[in-house]
Amino acid sequence: MKKILVAGATGYLGQFVVKASKAKGYWVRALGRSAEKLASVEVYADELFVGEVTDPDSLNGLCDGIDVVFSSVGITRQKDGLTYKDVDYQANSNLLTIAEASGVSKFMYVHVLNAEKLRHIAMIQAKQAFVDELRRSTLEDMVICPTGFFSDMEELLSMARSGRVYLFGDGSSRINPIHGADLAEFCVGAIDSQEQHFDVGGPEVFTYREIAELAFDVLDRPERISGVPKALVSAAVGAMRWLTPAKVFGPVEFMASVMTMDVIGEAHGQRRLADHFRNCARSIGSKPSEDHPLPV
Repeated sequence: MKKILVAGATGYLGQFVVKASKAKGYWVRALGRSAEKLASVEVYADELFVGEVTDPDSLNGLCDGIDVVFSSVGITRQKDGLTYKDVDYQANSNLLTIAEASGVSKFMYVHVLNAEKLRHIAMIQAKQAFVDELRRSTLEDMVICPTGFFSDMEELLSMARSGRVYLFGDGSSRINPIHGADLAEFCVGAIDSQEQHFDVGGPEVFTYREIAELAFDVLDRPERISGVPKALVSAAVGAMRWLTPAKVFGPVEFMASVMTMDVIGEAHGQRRLADHFRNCARSIGSKPSEDHPLPV
């Protein structure tokens, strides 16, 4: 039986990976920042490890006996004053160093699709720096690049609920977003693969305008969609770079970039965005129960 370490186990994707790994018959060690956070995956993990990925001294013994490390560690919303370099690069580098020293066979890392087109973005620079380091390591490596999650699309549903959706550009760029549970099942299913790189998306391709239309349809509200010209988006992003902190500017810069290019991965999964939006609409102000891998 392979032993899997899930780093980022209490995050959106990590929780699904813990559950999917256990369902596949693997022994699972879940890494989290606190016992309180790890309680959310305790029922599926064979062992819980409390440690801070940015502090190597707290990770002694983390990879002992582990065959495969899976990491989805990264900043989604900046907290604690940490930078993308601190987390997306250095924290993963800390994990890699420990994995190599502990005799781990394989390191799986969740990156971003189209990273080669997004190197001007600080978050992508940090992630790509780690991928480059991973490729140079002695471990078997695998990089999984998802298109975007259903949960990311909830922002359009939220705007639709407020009455108007604003899109970067004309909304014609395409994406096939994937549910976190479907991506987790793909990742766990790929553990024994010899491939080093996967671009992964969901089963349906949409334009962003179509996603906005779907949001209004699910809410049964009249469509009000406005496109922000690319030139104006670029000017606004340029100004924000100087006028706002990274925790504000970083996510906007990333979204402004990805929403004006096609982000299409190989189709996987069964879950549909319309169903996800309907679940969201039924639970106003909170995420649907489907979004949480652990039953309550």
